[in-house]
Amino acid sequence: MLLQEARLPPGLRIYAIGDIHGRLDLLERLHGLIEADMASGAPSETVIVYLGDYIDRGPDSAQVIDRLSRSRPSGIETVPLLGNHEAMMLEFLDAPYSGSLWLANGGDATLRSYHVRVPQSYDELLITQRALRGALPRHHWKFLEGLPAGRRFGDYLFVHAGIKPGLPLDRQAREHMIWIRDSFLDSEIDHGMVVVHGHTVVHEVEWRPNRIGIDTGAYTTGRLTALVLEGDSRRLLQT
Repeated sequence: MLLQEARLPPGLRIYAIGDIHGRLDLLERLHGLIEADMASGAPSETVIVYLGDYIDRGPDSAQVIDRLSRSRPSGIETVPLLGNHEAMMLEFLDAPYSGSLWLANGGDATLRSYHVRVPQSYDELLITQRALRGALPRHHWKFLEGLPAGRRFGDYLFVHAGIKPGLPLDRQAREHMIWIRDSFLDSEIDHGMVVVHGHTVVHEVEWRPNRIGIDTGAYTTGRLTALVLEGDSRRLLQT
């Protein structure tokens, strides 16, 4: 299944939103664009798919998680997926001495958003983990632990990073879906569906025959992207 052939079932519209990375301001603005788009005419079923990486780097990680874990727009299904940054945070909450990688990749911004002191040395990781566990609201825990790695609608598969080329969907590991880069990005094979993903920052949305990359680097560029899919049509909403 290649892009020119891909379609959704009749009566379904999907808004797929790329990596947010703590930019609540952009998320609220994009939600406003989606609401305006729907007001001009919406099908019988609407789904918003969030492609992961809600936290880190930007200033409002806790607020983004709160927004996504509490808000359920009327008549809209929301499907938040797991990103590698949420996976790193969950690993830190389980095993504190694994936290160096997370903190080096923007986890310090998430700690600040929860009003937790950023550790100054490896020896402080356990103290920081305990502080974050105490600061994390229960519904944030539930949200983070319940995130699936992928979801398929029609001829599209939605994941954070991609899939391992040549491997059937039911054999894809979670690690492939949230971490993979070059072997997926460079592949030209037909995956049997078009993969919609974030994870790898692009200056402009990447339209490839077998995938669509929509991480437009919102936390630095100010451009958060929603891919709008309906039937065989594809268009964009951007901040």
